[in-house]
Amino acid sequence: MTEQHSPQFERGTDGPKVIVVGVDGSDSSMRAAAYAAGLARRQHALLAVVYVQPVMTAGAALGAPVAETTDEIAEDLVQQIRDSAQRLKGIFEIRWEFHTFPGDPYSGLVRAADELKADAVVVGASEQAGHRIIGSVAIRLVKAGRWPVTVVP
Repeated sequence: MTEQHSPQFERGTDGPKVIVVGVDGSDSSMRAAAYAAGLARRQHALLAVVYVQPVMTAGAALGAPVAETTDEIAEDLVQQIRDSAQRLKGIFEIRWEFHTFPGDPYSGLVRAADELKADAVVVGASEQAGHRIIGSVAIRLVKAGRWPVTVVP
């Protein structure tokens, strides 16, 4: 008699089903979104576009309208993505969702990838010189070692 085992689910074995891409409006994040959209299209995966909304800072406590500004950025990003999706309608069909998560970019993307059960994470390369010293979000995501991470220049 042979023993039969039921197949156990393993994330990412048949290609990614959920691809998370971090966007913040920068050129590199928009290139990352375009790259991730191509991956999602070819893999028939869900593209989860994530904007990490900065938490209130000391400047906000002094009356700076940080929350309103970051809300406007999120709304602008959604509109840009919708416009792009509309232009591609009938040519390329991509399933996508837009999410916002509060926090710093690294923590927000980790939380997004965990909650959305990401099989892969795509981010743009940092455009800030200081990140070479303290480490960019991309480097920190790679070091976390929890998902395949693609860094788009």
